[in-house]
Amino acid sequence: MDRQSSQPTPSASGPSSLHTIAVVGLGTMGTGIAEVLARAGREVIGIDIDESAGRRATAALAAATARSVTRERLTGQERDAVLSRFRTFTELTAAADADLVIEVVPESYELKQQVFAALDAIVRPDALLATGTNALSVTRLAAESRHPERVLGLHFFNPAPAMKLVEIVSCVLTAPSAVEAVTALARELGKEPVAAGDRPGFVADGLLFGYLNQAAAMYEAKYASREDIDAAMKLGCGLPMGPLALLDLIGVDTARTVLEAMYASSGDRLHAPAPILGHLAEAGLTGRKSGRGFYTYEAQGSPVIVRDLQTPLDGAVIAASRPVSSVGVAGSGTMASGIAQVFAQAGYSVVLAGRSQDKADAAKAAIGKSLARAVDKGRLTAEAAARTLDRISPAGSLEAFAEVDLAVEAVAEDLAVKQDLFAALDKVCRPGAVLATTTSSLPVIAIARATSRPQDVIGMHFFNPAPAMKLVEVVRTVLTADDVHTTVRAVCAKVRKHPVDCGDRAGFIVNALLFPYLNNAIKMVEQHYASLDEIDAAMKLGAGYPMGPFELLDVVGLDVSLAIEKVLHKEFRDPGLAPSALLEHLVAAGCLGRKTGRGFREYARR
Repeated sequence: MDRQSSQPTPSASGPSSLHTIAVVGLGTMGTGIAEVLARAGREVIGIDIDESAGRRATAALAAATARSVTRERLTGQERDAVLSRFRTFTELTAAADADLVIEVVPESYELKQQVFAALDAIVRPDALLATGTNALSVTRLAAESRHPERVLGLHFFNPAPAMKLVEIVSCVLTAPSAVEAVTALARELGKEPVAAGDRPGFVADGLLFGYLNQAAAMYEAKYASREDIDAAMKLGCGLPMGPLALLDLIGVDTARTVLEAMYASSGDRLHAPAPILGHLAEAGLTGRKSGRGFYTYEAQGSPVIVRDLQTPLDGAVIAASRPVSSVGVAGSGTMASGIAQVFAQAGYSVVLAGRSQDKADAAKAAIGKSLARAVDKGRLTAEAAARTLDRISPAGSLEAFAEVDLAVEAVAEDLAVKQDLFAALDKVCRPGAVLATTTSSLPVIAIARATSRPQDVIGMHFFNPAPAMKLVEVVRTVLTADDVHTTVRAVCAKVRKHPVDCGDRAGFIVNALLFPYLNNAIKMVEQHYASLDEIDAAMKLGAGYPMGPFELLDVVGLDVSLAIEKVLHKEFRDPGLAPSALLEHLVAAGCLGRKTGRGFREYARR
């Protein structure tokens, strides 16, 4: 007999139809969801086979609401009402009267299927069943249910009380009315619902976990330290956490499970779990919850990182640094002007060389305007701004670099152009001067070989806008001298930038992790899985990113993004890094982002 033919369709009559809600699994996520529901006026039935989990959940809700009373966000009476709406049980039969059951047990298909099979015999036929999975097949769980039309995914993000995103996951078996009912519930909870189809990772985690996996592989390859990888992504992209610290928070074992499911679905090597994830998980080093993962923690569940054998030694110096009192900056664009301002503000004498005297003078004038804005905003005194500007000497040729201690190139991202410039620097700069390139994607060694002194050449990748961004990627080649590396790190400290060390590999740290993520977001749109707005909202609300991927692509420039994608693909030869066709088409059409008034979105022309 057709299982669906005699079954009632779930009601979408409004919030009253989902008044009593059971949460199965009272770990961190289940406890957070229970808190959100109880605060929103729902009767919440918390269920966990471990009686102590119920006690911990009750204590957590009591503590959270007590803090709200202290902060005057709840009255004492309101707190009592919230606490009265939460009851805990150890048996699934407690869910018999629930309008909606949200399952958040561990990410095991067999375990979830057992829970759903048991609920089928307990709850009303019109009750909705939601899984909190972000990796397993909602369709498969629904297909084995007596009422597949009422099964869907309801994916909250951790910590559930704070994170605004909820992904509503439907499959071909899900009744539209069920989707409407939980979508309305999400909005009443103060959340932003995003519709998603049934594929591992859905929208936010589908993009996030590929990025996390690449960061783990980067660390495993000893390309950069865990501290430098995390600092690079926080300071270079404005992310709330570095990827390795985030893996520890999520759980290394959980991340591995999600990636295994993603790889089984996509076959994309970028989703194949980095071996280190398996090694850590098998050793029980699963992150914060075990007290050790990529980092070591003060105790199980503690967020406090403590020193271990991999922690860098404070103040460790490889070699004595070379003295630097004067700096030459080659270029007259936005980046060159910003870098010159950074050095001048730190007290260095700066020679700013453009292709002509007029261009150099214009660049200094631009720095003057930037300093004036800083004065207007109270970030700088007028006297300090004047002193900074006085330290900058504009020049119409590189000949003015004859006596500088450090020469920094910030010209067009074109290998031939940079090689020609470094060949010129080699002729005009004094012996012992450090020569630095700000390239974001080109091989530093290819630039260094344009000189007769590749040992003096290093990468100093500043981020735009240079006066505001704290990160500098310090890129050593196989020929860079130790004292050159030490010198550049010392200079970074003096200009109040945070240096991270990385090898001479396409994309260095930030772009090597950032641009595959952006490319995967474009592919998600190409496949009609989600819209631009849904993806941007998912990453901002679910992952805490300051900008969604399409907002960021339009700011960076689609032509710049495509160029970086091509460099990454050429270096690593991974099919998953091939630039998306949609990106190539937009660039070919001249839709380059905000600078042209149209990219993935349209903008008012200035």
